[in-house]
Amino acid sequence: MNIKHLIWIALLLFGFQAHSQVILVGLQTNEAVRMEADKLNTEPDFCNCKSEEIIQPSLSLPFFDDFSVTTVVPNAQLWEGKSVFINKDFPFLPPNIGAATFDAIDSVGAVYQEAVWFPPTVGDRLTSLPIRLDSILSIQRALSPADSVYLSFYYQPQGVGNDPEPWDTLVLELGVPSGDSAFVRMDSIKVIADLLMETGQEAIFMFDTLWAPVSLGCNPLVFMINYDPEPIVRGDSITILCDSVYEPITNWEKVWWSEGMKLSEFQQIYGKNFVQVMIPILDSTWFNPAFQFRFYSYITVATDMYPFEKSNGDQWNIDYVYLNYNRSAADTTYRALAFSQRAPSFLRDYQVMPYRQYRADPTNSIRQQFSMYISNLDNIAHNTAYEYHVNQVNGSYGYRYDGGSCNLSPSYEDSLQSCVTCPAHACPPVKALFNIDTELDTTSYIIKHYISDSSDQNPIVDSAIYRQGFYNYYAYDDGTPELGLGLSPTGGSLAYQFIVSMPDTLQGVQMYFNKTLNDVNEIYFKLKVWSDNNGQPGEVIVEQENVKVAWANGLYHFYPYMLENPIIVSGTFYVGWEKYTSGFLNIGFDSNNDKSDKIFSNTSGEWETSQFEGALLIRPIVGSKSVLGVSEPSSSFTEIRVFPNPASTWFSISQTDLLNNAEVQLDIVNLLGKKVMTQKGIGQRVNIENLPSGLYLVKIQGNNRYYTAKLLINR
Repeated sequence: MNIKHLIWIALLLFGFQAHSQVILVGLQTNEAVRMEADKLNTEPDFCNCKSEEIIQPSLSLPFFDDFSVTTVVPNAQLWEGKSVFINKDFPFLPPNIGAATFDAIDSVGAVYQEAVWFPPTVGDRLTSLPIRLDSILSIQRALSPADSVYLSFYYQPQGVGNDPEPWDTLVLELGVPSGDSAFVRMDSIKVIADLLMETGQEAIFMFDTLWAPVSLGCNPLVFMINYDPEPIVRGDSITILCDSVYEPITNWEKVWWSEGMKLSEFQQIYGKNFVQVMIPILDSTWFNPAFQFRFYSYITVATDMYPFEKSNGDQWNIDYVYLNYNRSAADTTYRALAFSQRAPSFLRDYQVMPYRQYRADPTNSIRQQFSMYISNLDNIAHNTAYEYHVNQVNGSYGYRYDGGSCNLSPSYEDSLQSCVTCPAHACPPVKALFNIDTELDTTSYIIKHYISDSSDQNPIVDSAIYRQGFYNYYAYDDGTPELGLGLSPTGGSLAYQFIVSMPDTLQGVQMYFNKTLNDVNEIYFKLKVWSDNNGQPGEVIVEQENVKVAWANGLYHFYPYMLENPIIVSGTFYVGWEKYTSGFLNIGFDSNNDKSDKIFSNTSGEWETSQFEGALLIRPIVGSKSVLGVSEPSSSFTEIRVFPNPASTWFSISQTDLLNNAEVQLDIVNLLGKKVMTQKGIGQRVNIENLPSGLYLVKIQGNNRYYTAKLLINR
């Protein structure tokens, strides 16, 4: 249990008040895990009821997992169980994108029911499938301690989540079968009652003795109905207990553990974000055809006296799990280049912004440069090549940035800090503005980053992808909550600052409130909009009463709270809410994007900025009333050919059916998105002698369609 739990209990008991009264807590549910569990439970059950021992062959060496898959559960071809969370959100600068996170959330996305504030209980487990350590199959010989077998992995406490206390340890154990088995459950199957009824029988009553059809393969064939006081009639389903299920007993031995601590303390001690551990497999006991290893973590959660903090926490992250022979304690490097963090937004302040707002001020909307965290896991420098590609979804616009080559130093910790030695790779510029499509309300771009070393016949590469959205809302967050933020006192207000490039209509606010146990935060609040007062919320310009917390269907889908009377906003404004009660609203909190200077709370008559680094999952809807998103409609733009290209004083177009039509409109737009020429009707030649040299976009509207072409003017 976190020390802050004890502090808060003391505050509640003795009536003291916290200074800020703004509270940051873990999640009470993991929606991604919950939805994955629901999906797996709805898949068809192919079991025919009879419990048959499924003999799965043991894995052979090498064993390796870098958790770079897109699923949220461990790879079933390597691991048993589904409680550990595979994700890109909680680890902080891992060796590669993605890690396995151990926490207080179980395999169905809920806080472990058996977890208490003390003593610590076991939370997540990650157990390998059986591995053959008795032989090397590739060369058909026995394996022994003389073959220098090592198990290695990287680990990190807390990440961007909650720090584990010293007693919330992470443990590694090795195991082999004992030769004994233990009863674990009774196998069962649901069958239609009709199959169990005799001819003419209309119902089955409690304590009736029945015979199971032989075709079901159940043993025993005779069983008694003893669980349903209501009669079972034709068409109902009955659960039949089948064979007893036994599982082999494994003898486990703890070989490594680490006490919990804050990430900042971990970094100070080791000088690293992740530390690699090397475990030699020395005892001949482990050289078994069914060897296994497992990680697990201890957790503690808040008491029922403070229910909204009875939530996820005590996080550990592991990455790059590798087991093989012919290794040594110095075998700590890998011939790999990897991006260590997800690709960033190209926007200066936002992850998403309205397209019309971007068009109003494109130069100031785009950041000049960004950071790419690139790790060289090898023991030698690599001459790397970096580039990124930008392509409009359902559009013709795109460009490519070539960062050239650079000698990227070894050690992933060192190479992450390569803005000095490899600035064109680690801190590249945003090479160009995004396209200016005045006819579209929404669009998006796929930005793909590539790092490679192709100096020999076995090139090493990695890639990262970001979808840059231009929809009808502003977002500082990446759409995934790692924590939850709320206010403790009744009447407290939370405000979030946004700035529009030009006056526009505020239609409402999208918000993502975290799901809580029994939906205890499904309460009412006041939706508010404030004007600006020298960088703080000022006058209340909208106050909408009796708004209730609600959730949209789908994974991390925001719920839109629409204004009854939309308003015009300009410059700086604030959106948020005021609490009616002491209930904890628990708004989603993104720990990966720090916008704490935009978050304001008022619990005692004065506005304060947030002490917690992160971004709220609150998004004002600006412009169009319909909530737009990644499912934007396909563009109707069609490319045409202009010639000559490059041109000097004139050009013509390839679509002859558009010529000499007074209803056709032609626009020419420069790279800054400014319309520099417009005319109705197109003749055989379009005069461009008054335009300076440069690259332009030609846009034509006619015949109920849109046409585009790039034009280079060169004199």
